[in-house]
Amino acid sequence: MTEFNFKRPALLRTGSRIALIAPAGPVTEERVAASVARCHALGLSAVVGAHAQLRTGYLAGGDAARADDVMWAFGAPDIDAVWALRGGYGTMRLHDLLDFDAIAAARRPYIGFSDNTYMHLMMASRGLTSFHAPHPGADFPPETEQAFVQVLFGAGAAGALPLRSTDVPPATLRGGRAYGPLIGGNLSLLAATCGTPAQMRAEGCIVFMEDVGEPAYRVDRCLMQLELSGALAGVRGFAFGRFTEIPEDGSEEEMMQVLAAVADKYGAPAAVNFPIGHIEHNWTLPVGVPAQLDADAGTLELLEPATAALR
Repeated sequence: MTEFNFKRPALLRTGSRIALIAPAGPVTEERVAASVARCHALGLSAVVGAHAQLRTGYLAGGDAARADDVMWAFGAPDIDAVWALRGGYGTMRLHDLLDFDAIAAARRPYIGFSDNTYMHLMMASRGLTSFHAPHPGADFPPETEQAFVQVLFGAGAAGALPLRSTDVPPATLRGGRAYGPLIGGNLSLLAATCGTPAQMRAEGCIVFMEDVGEPAYRVDRCLMQLELSGALAGVRGFAFGRFTEIPEDGSEEEMMQVLAAVADKYGAPAAVNFPIGHIEHNWTLPVGVPAQLDADAGTLELLEPATAALR
């Protein structure tokens, strides 16, 4: 991680063909239709995976079917990028069915968040940038679209990612500035990958995290799991997103105390409430791309291009 030598996938252009797949939870016809419409609004051509609308309980079809769609998306010659239709649960079940060397060699943007954290971590282990970003059928206000286009379509560094006045403003937990490549994702998934081939390596990096529906003690437990596994060793800074839908028996104040405590433990600059997570305005963050965190100002700036002109 500390060499900052991640390979960049191909940038998106008007007309790029986007594979829409469901590697985890099932999706409705309405969500698929909204996702196709979103691609068209962005000037992209959507191709829905053959098994994307299957349902097997809490999964979008069986493991083999979902894995087939993933490998098709990275292997078909006429596909330019891969966009997960949703998160949920189930991506890490596909581990033994996926060829991550072939996935990395394809150098196609992989886009999604939540349960897709597993894919981001596995691609990071191969030194390829992927994109923690909203799903196509989710909310996509103008600021979200602006960040998405800046990061995935732009040939240059995206710079400071856009905030909006209606959002909860970023708050400083521990002051200072940090520089390093971005790594992270959904906290529950980051903890679940400890001891697996996807375990996060935060050395030299700025870690971003978010979660939904978790009280402070469970966030504390996940952070302890990351600490005890060594996943956070050498972290340079924390860009915490939103921790939303905290259960009634928890409090936002407790959550802030837990997050501040881990930043203090590592002596790392940290800010919270960045637009990252299960919220309407959700940034597009390129894993492995160098960034600068200013915890005092509450800003996160991308310092290098996240894509390359490969085609």
